[in-house]
Amino acid sequence: MTRADLPRLRLLHVHAHPDDESSKGAATTAKYVAEGVDVMVATCTGGERGSVLNPKLAGDPTVEANIAEIRRREMARAREILGVEQVWLGFVDSGLPEGDPPPPLPTGCFGTLDPRVAAGPLVRVIREFRPHVVTTYDEQGGYPHPDHIMCHRITVEAFNAAADPTAWPEHGPPWQAAKLYYHMSFHRRRFEQLERAMHEAGLECHFPARDEDPYSYGRLTTFVHCAEYFPVRDEALRAHATQIDPDGPWFAVPLAIQQAGWPTEDYQLVVSKVPTMIPEDDLFKGLRPEPLVPEFMI
Repeated sequence: MTRADLPRLRLLHVHAHPDDESSKGAATTAKYVAEGVDVMVATCTGGERGSVLNPKLAGDPTVEANIAEIRRREMARAREILGVEQVWLGFVDSGLPEGDPPPPLPTGCFGTLDPRVAAGPLVRVIREFRPHVVTTYDEQGGYPHPDHIMCHRITVEAFNAAADPTAWPEHGPPWQAAKLYYHMSFHRRRFEQLERAMHEAGLECHFPARDEDPYSYGRLTTFVHCAEYFPVRDEALRAHATQIDPDGPWFAVPLAIQQAGWPTEDYQLVVSKVPTMIPEDDLFKGLRPEPLVPEFMI
């Protein structure tokens, strides 16, 4: 057997909205695509209740009236930049409720669903794509957006249900993904290091304080070196023009400082069906074949 005969690795990212695939783990994605890994993004909602966050487009009635279609076009462009497959799970964006107390979520939106039922479409995706690795958000959604929290819930549910032959039999034969990760790149250790690097370069930078940051204390397990793919990440992020201000805080730290100051995207390994050792530098640790022994050594 040669390396060309070995099966391709497969990675599934599950995200709440179009643009999340570009703001969370996109450099990791680009790295693995370049290495020949098959990567798919499952997008839970269409982002149709998302605000227009780019001040250059805010207030444009044409944009606001066609936001659902515009976001689909933005997703198509980001998908092309990242080189991934992408599937819509078809749920309705919940929006981000504001107020004290916040208003109830719209009837029938993603955040109101029973995750045991809503996991069904994702079970089908997992069984058809057969990923070795699945990523999503932590139990708080990374931040407490109802769609992000529900994305976490249905991913955990589907990760387990897809392997159960008695669950969702109409969605095909069972598939056990080997590893489940949570995205963890927005954490205090990274922010502190980048802020220090900015000050050393004579530049001002103050990241917002995080009252609670469990990610710096025992939850970070996996650090994927992908700094050379930060430009691809940024290009994919800019493709979501209604969501990203190209002059805004996402791009406040110069690229070279980001690459030198914190060159990884970071994760928490939550489930592994294969042996591995922490810390990891590869989402596929334990899944790659052992180095082949040259024939002349056999």
